[in-house]
Formats: sequence, C-alpha cells, structure tokens
Amino acid sequence: MKLTIKTLKPRNPLVPAAKLRQAGAHGAHQASRRVRREGKQELRRQLAERG
Repeated sequence: MKLTIKTLKPRNPLVPAAKLRQAGAHGAHQASRRVRREGKQELRRQLAERG
C-alpha cells in the first residue's frame, strides 16, 4: 500500500519583498510639498465660504 502526500501549492517568491515595501507617494514627507498642499486647501476653503 502506497501513501500519497498532497503537495502544497508553491509560494509566490515576490510576495515577501512586496510586503516589506512601503506604499505611498514618492517624497510625500517633504515639507515643501506639504506646505504647498495645505496652502491650496486653505485657498479652496476660503473660496468655498464666499459662495
């Protein structure tokens, strides 16, 4: 009598590398971009209040 062992599905070798990476915009932590974005948001808020 022969025993057959079911083999597991092979793992995707790219998954561990992808999980280690941080997602998001490139250089989003830069202060100049954040200041510019906040300025745009404030301008839009002011324009929305006017009508």
